[in-house]
Amino acid sequence: MKKIFFRNVALFLIITLLILTSTNFYVEKAKAGSYDGQDIALAILANQSTYISSYYLDKDNDGCGQGTVLTSLGRMEPTNGPTFAFLSTGTAGVSIVTTDEENPGNERGTWYKNRYGRPRDQASITMTLQVPPYMHYLYYDFQFFSTEYPEYIGSKYNDKFEVEVNSPSKGTSTYVCDVNSGNFVLDSNYIDGTGFDIFAQSGIPDDVDIVDTTPRSPGADAGATALITRGGESHPVSPNEEITVTFSIRDGGDNQFDSGVFLDNLVFLGYARTEIIARETVEDINGKLAEPGETLEYNVIISNTGNANQNDNDGNEFENPIPANTTYIPGSVSATSGSAVYNDTTNKINWNGMIAQESSVMITYQVMINPGIENGTIISSQGTVFWDSNEDGTNNDIEYTDDASVDDGIDIDDDGETDDDDPTEILAIAFEPPTEVTEDFSDDTTGENATQTYLTRLWFETNTKTVESNFEVAGNYHYSTSKSFKIKLRNNEDYEDPLTWKYYLSNLESNIIWWETWFTCGNASEQADLNLTFKNDDNQDIAKIRFEYVNQGTHYLTPWVLKMYYYDQGWNELNSGYFGGYLYNDWYKLRIEQHGSLYVNYTLYDSSGELVDFKQGNKLTASFSNLGEIQWTSSKSPVACPMFFFDEHKIGLTN
Repeated sequence: MKKIFFRNVALFLIITLLILTSTNFYVEKAKAGSYDGQDIALAILANQSTYISSYYLDKDNDGCGQGTVLTSLGRMEPTNGPTFAFLSTGTAGVSIVTTDEENPGNERGTWYKNRYGRPRDQASITMTLQVPPYMHYLYYDFQFFSTEYPEYIGSKYNDKFEVEVNSPSKGTSTYVCDVNSGNFVLDSNYIDGTGFDIFAQSGIPDDVDIVDTTPRSPGADAGATALITRGGESHPVSPNEEITVTFSIRDGGDNQFDSGVFLDNLVFLGYARTEIIARETVEDINGKLAEPGETLEYNVIISNTGNANQNDNDGNEFENPIPANTTYIPGSVSATSGSAVYNDTTNKINWNGMIAQESSVMITYQVMINPGIENGTIISSQGTVFWDSNEDGTNNDIEYTDDASVDDGIDIDDDGETDDDDPTEILAIAFEPPTEVTEDFSDDTTGENATQTYLTRLWFETNTKTVESNFEVAGNYHYSTSKSFKIKLRNNEDYEDPLTWKYYLSNLESNIIWWETWFTCGNASEQADLNLTFKNDDNQDIAKIRFEYVNQGTHYLTPWVLKMYYYDQGWNELNSGYFGGYLYNDWYKLRIEQHGSLYVNYTLYDSSGELVDFKQGNKLTASFSNLGEIQWTSSKSPVACPMFFFDEHKIGLTN
């Protein structure tokens, strides 16, 4: 009996083993678009020693593209450490949030799941953290961006940024932000470089539109909250316990319009915190240099990052003196909430109002730069926020506006935070047109094109041509400076655009009266030439210069020597100081100057600066005063093409 029993048991085990080895068991695999997310979690945490584990999930079937870690993105910079995290309902961290990331493109953006149905696109990072000793609250920095602004304010199409904190001792606390948030105060003009700086090409942002990144007013087709530091709800926790924190962003209503959220500096504190932060920016509304008579627009954002309202108490909540050397533009002050006015007695902008918890107000005003200021005057502005720090109904504390473009890392009050309180400054250029300007190519890059500015105003630039021919900055041969401009051209080469030296004299508010440059070129082994055609802004000919090689030399290897001509009812020669008027291997200076309204003077100097020839010709079809460009061409195709070098190029100007 025992043998039969053991034989049956053995047979049963064998059969069972065969069944197990032949059966396909279902094992759940990691979902597409999911991984542990440790890099994202560590980018958010201020104290990485609190990290236990994490889990990231999104709807991107081809990877984890809805979440990323960045060092910067446009105006976004880390608020703690070298990196921050970014979650999106589309592709995180792209240069422009349009379909296929095109510019221009459709603002419908990217979708991964069921464009019109469910499930919606969503990305989340869940972290398990150890609360440090003595810590009772959790805070974080965030900024929420959405292309649903301004079209879908108040509609069901509202993407959500959500935070959920689960504490074993304190329960669950949540925070939700969308385009209806009271802190949604920025439009595309103030979030450049983030991908959400898009503008409706139609100029009507209330419609679904083709968009690009060219600023238009109106036309801003996305928006954002202010940067909220120590933001969200006041999430209570207990010391030494393990908690879970989930940051998520999800589509609402459909999957079409992208949103994103900046996350950084998740920090534990021992107490609940209220805080007022004020940031100020300035820009010239013409988008150019700040000059006398032009308009500056100031934008001040005051954020209440605490968990209690800042009420409208006695006295002003904000005052901003009109900057010195400027004049307030009547009627230009406005605010997104509360009351903003200009006080002509004190020459200040005053604002009064309440700022709800986790919300902001933006105050805007304009000034005109006064005439007659000195060149390089710094126009400085700094406002003061008066606020209630202990909730006793009195504005007992102050906060100064901080230049939003400056972060010098200074901790003024030694509380462990960076709070620069830098005044907002802009350099005003009192522009006086110069009498002459110089391009000596010394600050240009060898092998590339040349550009030259005067007080940041571009007045000269070239294009480039390399490979067989050359039309570029050269560093190996020059006259009086460290570099020159090399030109080696043949007629049989296909140039995409004319090779030109371009002039933008309107930027200098001047007209040209003379043009000059130093140049050199040695003998050649075969026939060659180089032609300069001076044209005005209307593409009319002003003057023409021709360098031509003639076979008159005595050296058997390089018998072709250079002659120079100007055009006046035919080609007329300018002679060097050498026998036969040839321009042998040496440096020369050519000067072309307007003479009255009918004539043009041509002057040639040798390397010592001595005048060797002077001719006066009739002007061509156009005035010399508004030079627009010089076109460089050749009518010959030598195998060994001679190289010309031009250096220390100057133009004389008059108003």
